[in-house]
Amino acid sequence: MGAMGQSGNGPGAIAPDGSPVGFFARSPARREPEVVHRAVAEGAAILELGCGAGRVTHPLLALGHPVVGVDESPEMLAHVRTEVVCAPIEELRLDRRFDAVVLGSFLINSAGPALGRRFLDTARAHVRDDGVVLVERAVPSHGDSDGGEVSVGEIRRVGDDLIVATLEYRLDGQVWTHRITNHLLDDDALAACLRAADLELESFLTEDRSWVRARPV
Repeated sequence: MGAMGQSGNGPGAIAPDGSPVGFFARSPARREPEVVHRAVAEGAAILELGCGAGRVTHPLLALGHPVVGVDESPEMLAHVRTEVVCAPIEELRLDRRFDAVVLGSFLINSAGPALGRRFLDTARAHVRDDGVVLVERAVPSHGDSDGGEVSVGEIRRVGDDLIVATLEYRLDGQVWTHRITNHLLDDDALAACLRAADLELESFLTEDRSWVRARPV
């Protein structure tokens, strides 16, 4: 805990949630760093929950934000070039608060309702009273295709609020498959989850309404 990440680990390492470490260690960020950067103050200190191998962390550092990364996979954290904490999100207890807490990668959906609520409790416990919590949620269109080196194989919609999909990752001749389950949250359900964690939905940050900004109540 509190260590600087070191590079290493073989390409076949798999994180506890099934994510291939070798793939994510070399995957570039997409729009996420800019979305976060625009939603927080210049130079805001950020706690990134579920930072993985630093795909979003490193661009945020380059944009001038001090970032502490949290993940339960030591293999992922070995690639992160900033202060890191190895712990499950729901068990995190740091004696400090941040200008912004980020919960990306659709973790609010993949965790399921009960654990997702605990993730939000962790976010609230670590954000300053005048800070912001940024949450990325899955929306139905995300199940269509990720393109590039990630493709979606089998995908099933179970009822109104559950998507089960098999992802295929390809890199340097290697192929990984990862079965994921996302519990969809519409606007009302998301707002209710946030309220239960003493957070208030303030605004949507992207046109598809997948990124939201919340503030402490």
